[in-house]
Amino acid sequence: MKESNPEDTHRTVERVARESYGRLVAYLSSHTRDVASAEDALSNALVAALTVWPRDGVPQNPEAWLLTTARHSLIDLMRHQQVALASEPTLLLLRDEPKEASLSAEFPDERLKLLFVCAHPAIDPTMHTPLMLQTVLGLDAARIAHAFLVSPTTMGQRLVRAKTKIRDGGIQFEVPLLRELPQRLDAVLQAIYAAFGIAWDGLAGVDQSGRDLAEEAIWLARVLLQLMPKEAEVRGLLALMLHCEARRRTRRGPDGRYIPLSEQDSKQWSLRLIEEAERHLAEASSRGCTGRFQLEAAIQSVHAERARSGRTEWTAIVLFYEQLIRISPTLGVRTGHAAAVGEANGPEAGLAVLDRIDPDDVSGYQPYWAVRAHLLQRLGKSSEAAEAFDRAIGLAEDPAVRLFLLQRRG
Repeated sequence: MKESNPEDTHRTVERVARESYGRLVAYLSSHTRDVASAEDALSNALVAALTVWPRDGVPQNPEAWLLTTARHSLIDLMRHQQVALASEPTLLLLRDEPKEASLSAEFPDERLKLLFVCAHPAIDPTMHTPLMLQTVLGLDAARIAHAFLVSPTTMGQRLVRAKTKIRDGGIQFEVPLLRELPQRLDAVLQAIYAAFGIAWDGLAGVDQSGRDLAEEAIWLARVLLQLMPKEAEVRGLLALMLHCEARRRTRRGPDGRYIPLSEQDSKQWSLRLIEEAERHLAEASSRGCTGRFQLEAAIQSVHAERARSGRTEWTAIVLFYEQLIRISPTLGVRTGHAAAVGEANGPEAGLAVLDRIDPDDVSGYQPYWAVRAHLLQRLGKSSEAAEAFDRAIGLAEDPAVRLFLLQRRG
């Protein structure tokens, strides 16, 4: 171990927790078949690190130290619960593992296993994605709740119930049979994309944890593609995320100012990532099975064409959105469709599309109010636009987005 001052130690613990939480929980869960206990054990290990590392120094391999400590915590927990006899195989497995277990390439496999386990048909389908986001990617209930437009308390309760069902139902932490993978694939894809979306939403799109999470989502999609190379939607998702990633550095100005897609300098987009995205999208399209992620990637592909042509073909985007609505009529898709219609056919047409959405569904949905404000402003309806801007500003969590909307309102 090497000596470390308390501030460096805390930063190291925070970094390891941010970068490796999901991998460590996945590894522990694969042996214990109990997600909640694995999370408790890892939390205990992180607390122990805050006590031990300032005194003894940061270990050469902090992640392996946490894994070993968490494993010991699990053993103590099982013994304390007086289930040692029933848990003998697990105890032996945990005890006999090398003390400095390797955090090697086997971890991606363990995480992918856990993604598919969380998509088990015995688990409430509405909890597949939240469970993956917390268990595999280490997001807290508050960030997950924001993505699903519910309160952190509600999401926390739902997650606890889902984990209890996994434990009490004896759901096996094993890779499903190959023939079972396709029926669970959609849930896994949705979770990976949700993680990417959270990373790019608000503050998470500009801080280090957001960048890490976006890169993690892309990495998981690549690993999944290795496992299921013939699945068109896997390539569609990867193409979608790569197109978005290609524009990362143009989303903010040097001063942190938010820059909307329409005002970004397309010459600064990453042509390397765009070309890779196009290859994946072409390969997916050749399989003749169009899905949600391929259509979303196709929309981003039209936007990416501006880097070559200098213009955006909004009519093509509207057509892709119309196909997408038939497959996945989510609130985000319907709002995006309205924005595209407004660009292609005029603000009145865009507002007509927005007006068809149930008002109860959009009361807390910030993008809806931002699009509505923009369209009303284009029509010269200043007072109505100001009210919509106020709603959008009040719902914006990213200070840069809030400032952008305030300036547009003014």
